[in-house]
Amino acid sequence: MSTTVLVLYYSKHGSVAALAEKIAIGIAQTGANAVIRSIASFDPDQPSRHPLVANSDLSQCDGLAFGSPVRFGNMAAEAKAFWDNTSSIWLKGELINKAAGVFTSSGSMHGGNEANLLSMMLPPLHHGMVLMGIPYAEPELHNTQTGGTPYGPTHVSGLQGNTKLSVDEQRLAVAFGKRLAQLSMSLKSAGFDKQ
Repeated sequence: MSTTVLVLYYSKHGSVAALAEKIAIGIAQTGANAVIRSIASFDPDQPSRHPLVANSDLSQCDGLAFGSPVRFGNMAAEAKAFWDNTSSIWLKGELINKAAGVFTSSGSMHGGNEANLLSMMLPPLHHGMVLMGIPYAEPELHNTQTGGTPYGPTHVSGLQGNTKLSVDEQRLAVAFGKRLAQLSMSLKSAGFDKQ
């Protein structure tokens, strides 16, 4: 029984996309199918590194990793607009009891990434999803001097907008992807993802 985990993100400068790609590596390492999709920018000239998401991608997934950059302690408007248009999926309960987690990137260490992760959990909770983060059993969570939180993977790009992930950020993103895929597989095999 194949398990598909959707890695859904919006990224303006590439940091969140880089996290998405590392999370997908962790998902694939478990044998699950990682599908990376991007949320469209409001700027029609902004290119995307991955195919744009359709509601069918969301309704057909067995698990979800959702990412957005920080905008004043909240998710980007593009990400919020995407969720605002998922009422049809919500009405059918298509995401109930499926695993989910969130990830983000900020320009500074105290740029609001933890506040953003907490706010990003709200749409998946309203959809009835089962949220997870990163346990402190991951040594990088204790040692990181860059991104990484118990709420989900993060990146700190700094004032220069560096999109290169630190070693700790990379390892936490991969570990997060593995954990999300394993939880998705467990919920699916137990039939818990069915209403």
